Amino acid sequence: MQGHGQAPPVKPPPSTGLLVFLRVFFVVISVCSFGLLGWTMMLRLALVTRKSLDWGLFVATLAAEILGLVLLGTEPGEEIHTVGGWLGLALLFGSLVVVISYYLAADIRHFHQLGYATAGYAQHQQQPSAPVYGYPQQQSPYTAATGPHTPVPPMAPIPQPATPQPNTPTPTPPPQRPAPARIDQVRAELDELSDYLRKHEDGR
Repeated sequence: MQGHGQAPPVKPPPSTGLLVFLRVFFVVISVCSFGLLGWTMMLRLALVTRKSLDWGLFVATLAAEILGLVLLGTEPGEEIHTVGGWLGLALLFGSLVVVISYYLAADIRHFHQLGYATAGYAQHQQQPSAPVYGYPQQQSPYTAATGPHTPVPPMAPIPQPATPQPNTPTPTPPPQRPAPARIDQVRAELDELSDYLRKHEDGR
């Protein structure tokens, strides 16, 4: 979205070599046709500039060339003897000289102004945007403190304090359980067995 009051982009003009070629081309075909194609120069100029003046001159040039051609066509014989014939010849060559001069001057002036307009638009695009509705933009306090051209060094990272690791208790081996009481039971059973055997021997 364009800003308020911003001019539309200007189309850059063609290259200088192309413009010179077109000018020479239209002038040559007009001269080689003895002015019969002089209207082509004015047609191209009117299409380029899109001015009502150039369109009017194009119509006037075309009418003058047609009238001159008609007057020459009414001349009896191959040579010019009458006033009408000389008037037709003057219209063709006179309009050719005028049209060539005007065409070259107007075409060069148009593309010269177009080149300046393109350069001005490009320079306007490179400039910072103006404050909206005339209100000045507030300057950042950091920019005002450091100045417009003073580079701000990057801040070094603040070292973080080492986080103490929690004391993990060392695993203690499980306490040695005392010998089970089954030894006493076995011992008691062995005593009973020995008593039983002793009584059994005594009874025999």
